[in-house]
Amino acid sequence: MRDEQGFSRRSVIRGAGAAGAGLGLGGLATGRAAAADADAGSASGSTAAAPPPQGKTMINVPFEKRAKVRVGIIGLGNRGGGMIDLFLAIPGVQVTALCDPVKDKTEAAAKKVTDAGQPAPATYVKGDHDFEKLCERTDVDFVYVATPWDWHFEMAKSAMLNGKHVGVECPIAMELGQLWELVDLSEKTRRHCMQLENCCYGKNEMRVLRMAHEGLFGDLLHAAGAYNHDLRGLMFDPDYYEGPWRRLWHTRLKGDLYPNHGFGPTANYMDVNRGDRVTHISSFGTPALGLAEYRKANMPPGDPSFKETYIESDRTISLVQTAKGRVIRLEHDVSTPHPYSRINSLGGTKGVFEDYEPRIYLEPGHTDDKWHDFEEFASYDHWLWKEHANPPGGHGGMDYMMVFRVMQCMQLGLVPDFDVYDAVTWTSPVPLSHLSIKANGAPQEIPDFTRGLWKEKRSGVDSEKPA
Repeated sequence: MRDEQGFSRRSVIRGAGAAGAGLGLGGLATGRAAAADADAGSASGSTAAAPPPQGKTMINVPFEKRAKVRVGIIGLGNRGGGMIDLFLAIPGVQVTALCDPVKDKTEAAAKKVTDAGQPAPATYVKGDHDFEKLCERTDVDFVYVATPWDWHFEMAKSAMLNGKHVGVECPIAMELGQLWELVDLSEKTRRHCMQLENCCYGKNEMRVLRMAHEGLFGDLLHAAGAYNHDLRGLMFDPDYYEGPWRRLWHTRLKGDLYPNHGFGPTANYMDVNRGDRVTHISSFGTPALGLAEYRKANMPPGDPSFKETYIESDRTISLVQTAKGRVIRLEHDVSTPHPYSRINSLGGTKGVFEDYEPRIYLEPGHTDDKWHDFEEFASYDHWLWKEHANPPGGHGGMDYMMVFRVMQCMQLGLVPDFDVYDAVTWTSPVPLSHLSIKANGAPQEIPDFTRGLWKEKRSGVDSEKPA
């Protein structure tokens, strides 16, 4: 079936019972396991040649300048319920509409809006698809989506078809065909569709990015990023994720379910889509043992989780090749015990940076074969971190930096720091790493979502301070 815009309606998969939401919509259903091979597999053959464009590129397209940005938020769980505070903290931003099927969460978020001195927002709590009415409103300029992954594609699509710019939490979609459809929709509707990757705005990440652009690392050779985060307890906590929606993805895909936190910053270092592009990914995965062992040790007999069979590799390791021959290593592990790490490493002909804990070694200043203090290079901090030395919000302030910058670009009518091409590139390892692991590490071609325009140098997160 095709909708009125001429785009095929790929299934936004639901099933396995209404598992609810955690990061967002409380009552949304979970995805269908068959999505993985059927959709990723059928789409994988289309990577060699890009489909014909349905509109002009969105590269270097500025927002429409506006003094006030009116925001609608879909999903008010752990993530959306906290991020609303940051939107409310920015002058010239008004939260006009809220949506979550869990009425209590919507009411609590609405109270935050009125407590901030803004008019009461419209609220949408009538079931899984009430978000469509929010997207239809004429007093919303930007839709922020913080819901379970199953719904990201459909909500981004609804926002753009209703003339709204949209920012989506990670990952932006779960299927390769959906990624192409988001590109087509953004180009056709002339609306920006962004992956709101907060780690791109981390203080260390932005400092390394500026240092790379200043040539301190020499010619760039390799980078590494990850999401290694022990989530076992949270994934079996019915209150944190309000059901098993995130854990159930471990019954469907073998590959990297959450590449964006590592891939976004490293892609920025390498100027991916801005002078270089990623071409292939080869992925390898360990056996899936961690979640089953945790369940056996911690869940009571008869818990519904014992009906689940986990196939997601406890640790996935992917190697991504770029057109210039450089290599990015990505890792994902949320099922085994270890300290949190995004790795966040960059190396070139003049030296290397590694994070967790941050350390650096750069010639010609470092010649003693010992790691040095990264604070030696604090002068390279991005202007955002110089202006907002103690930002509010979580994750060390990177959430605020991201929201502030997106809203600033909208208010001033600037080109956003990242666009739909970055969003789908950073998410493409989700389906492609799964296919590669199933093919014993065989390389999978990463589409050129820019349709050849990656060769042009352009600005990104390493932005100039606006006048």
